[in-house]
Amino acid sequence: MPRLTSFSENQTLTPNSSSRSWSSLVSEPVSESVGGRESWVHQGCWCPARDWAAGGERGDRFVAGTRFEDAVALYEADRKLRTLVHDGMERVEILLRTRVGERLCATGPLGHEDQGRFRPSFQHKAWMATADKRISRAQKHSDPVRHHQRRYGGRYPFWVLAEVLDMADVSKLFEGMKAGEQRAIVEGVGFAVDSGQLTRNQQKKFKAASPLAPWLHQLTVVRNTCAHQGRLWNRSFAPAPTAALRTLTRFRDLPQGQSERIFGALTVMSHLVQAASPGSTWADRVADHLATAFLPNPLVVPGALGIPDTWSGQLGGSSSPPRLTS
Repeated sequence: MPRLTSFSENQTLTPNSSSRSWSSLVSEPVSESVGGRESWVHQGCWCPARDWAAGGERGDRFVAGTRFEDAVALYEADRKLRTLVHDGMERVEILLRTRVGERLCATGPLGHEDQGRFRPSFQHKAWMATADKRISRAQKHSDPVRHHQRRYGGRYPFWVLAEVLDMADVSKLFEGMKAGEQRAIVEGVGFAVDSGQLTRNQQKKFKAASPLAPWLHQLTVVRNTCAHQGRLWNRSFAPAPTAALRTLTRFRDLPQGQSERIFGALTVMSHLVQAASPGSTWADRVADHLATAFLPNPLVVPGALGIPDTWSGQLGGSSSPPRLTS
């Protein structure tokens, strides 16, 4: 096999091409090192290398000079980013469960069962039904669940229930909490929004519901994408508003209006990880990875990750930890 390391403009992307198979387009040493385990390096890594066809869609030919090694490097960069996100998300989940639990249990261990603690629009019965399913599934392997089943007849304090809830469950619970409860949690982890910088309409929305709720939904989607080994670097996620967070200096790198790319999620995560683990180097490691593994790659356009042209090189705009309250 010839040791090709780049593609000419006549070489095509489709594996069913009558002129060349994919294997003939790949340098032998790289092909052997990658092997079959990566399904030809996730076809999404090739997308930026495809030329533009009529109609404004990506065509079936590579841009001249495209290197297979760059696609491999991009896949590996995204794989490591998933690992970093998974590490950070574990701490974010624990922080969220803890802070929501503290608020709900302020008046008793079964605060989550009180429908009056939540917004009228919150589907409390449906949420409780989901929680019951989580409990039922955990009974075989969870000692605390079995203990409370025997001792208390199946009513579980939130700190027991929290062990079997996933991030989506807790995120929905937070979204259903009343604005004052949400605000207490959000300010407790350092999101002290300066509402005076917001427009009248933005202030109205801010008073009605926490701007962090849609961000937690976005982070849940990011988490699930990681769990299924999905691409992160150039994917669009559920949009989250940025106006309220941009009143804080550490979030000035967020785009105006809304954010739906991974950079925004990483920026918000960096703050939450620091709140959960003061002194953590997670944000520095992620920022360094973006700067050294993604941005130098010729297949990467910074905007695909949501990275602004004016990015300072830090996540959250500052390495100082957020100011927390109990």
